Amino acid sequence: MRDISRSSALARRQVLWLAAVALVTASCGLSPLAAGAEALKLEKDELKFGFIKLTDMAPLAVAYEKGYFEDEGLSVTLEPQANWKVLLDRVISGELDGAHMLAGQPLGAAVGIGTQADIITAFSMDLNGNGITVSNEVWELMKPHLPKGPDGKVLHPIKADALKPVIEKFRAEGKTFTMGMVFPVSTHNYELRYWLAAGGINPGLYSPTDVSGQIQADALLSVTPPPQMPATMEAGTISGYCVGEPWNQQAVVKGIGVPVVTDYEIWKNNPEKVFGVTAKWAGQNPNTHLAVVKALIRAAMWLDADNNANRKEAVSILARSQYVGADAAVIANSMTGTFEYEKGDKREVPDFNVFFRHFANYPYYSDAVWYLTQMRRWGQIADAKPDSWYLDAAKKVYRPEIFLKAAKMLVAEGKAKAGDFPMDSDGFRAPTSDFIDGKTYDGRKPNAYIDSLSIGLKGSQTVQAAK
Repeated sequence: MRDISRSSALARRQVLWLAAVALVTASCGLSPLAAGAEALKLEKDELKFGFIKLTDMAPLAVAYEKGYFEDEGLSVTLEPQANWKVLLDRVISGELDGAHMLAGQPLGAAVGIGTQADIITAFSMDLNGNGITVSNEVWELMKPHLPKGPDGKVLHPIKADALKPVIEKFRAEGKTFTMGMVFPVSTHNYELRYWLAAGGINPGLYSPTDVSGQIQADALLSVTPPPQMPATMEAGTISGYCVGEPWNQQAVVKGIGVPVVTDYEIWKNNPEKVFGVTAKWAGQNPNTHLAVVKALIRAAMWLDADNNANRKEAVSILARSQYVGADAAVIANSMTGTFEYEKGDKREVPDFNVFFRHFANYPYYSDAVWYLTQMRRWGQIADAKPDSWYLDAAKKVYRPEIFLKAAKMLVAEGKAKAGDFPMDSDGFRAPTSDFIDGKTYDGRKPNAYIDSLSIGLKGSQTVQAAK
């Protein structure tokens, strides 16, 4: 691991100043002073960031290993955390300066789901990257209900319609059907719920007095830390799970389960993780924050550069014990543009992990609004809210103006191109129907979207108590 001295950090900052001034361009809209000054006057240069052992923490590992943090004059320590709650609590307490977070985590904290806190994000770490895996027993019961192509292989994407008769069989035998997800406000919870509901399976509701999320549920969802997913399923405690890599591919390698769908197939190019800091920290350390975002952008660029040419090196980095600590071959199954479903059924999925292309790092308000719609849909937000509330909540947490300021600095320094970033975005993606159920989502019309979904709360509906 790199040991960065204070003197070398200062020297690098001086070099950055000269480079920024020399390379500033009119197209970025900044003066020479604006392009370089903030990057040099760091309020804090020794930082500790937290992460969970998943492949989508890659921008942090790459920014460290390739020297991008160092280039910004930052001495960074990366520290794995036991689970998402511990990670969030340590960011809030100040033990961590920032962390790799679930996209819904800052939003959940902002609206008071679980821990209440003001967390912001100016950097989306990746798109896609999750999968849903079922046990071998469940897979064998699903297979008779799955259509096959001319080559005899199961057609993808696999919809939850094929799981419904399995759940009904379990119920007839007096058994509950339980699946794991990583956290109540996780992408995984909402993606698993979306997939199940699209197949006519009720994943359960939350209420102010029952936060289990299992009210009226056909399938019970329970929290399981990502690295423990395969072992928990192998023990029979859960019959499947939704998690990030490498823990779906680990089930294939161990021969204990079959991934049935990726989140790319549930919602194409969905935002997955973000880099989060407290609003207080960002306010006290605005230039340090910009420097961090600049380093993370460069890491994301490297991860997707030249049609994923650097992914093999990235796999070797992530396989190290201080990062993900899984076998390189398991990590490579998804990180290098393929994904293995049933053992031996490896298919090309080039966008399974996206770190930079498709404007992956821009924190879109519409992405934040989608998560908030799901919180409302499943009762975590107990009461109906006007459309304006969703936008206000998104703007409080997602901070694209900070991201673009960091991006413009990189353009001025000659380290990126203006066309790499959505410089003129208003914060909203175009409406999309790239969901497994074909529903259209428009971030400007959250209530109309919620009302279009077949299962879950609508309009002014509330959940008073478990029934």
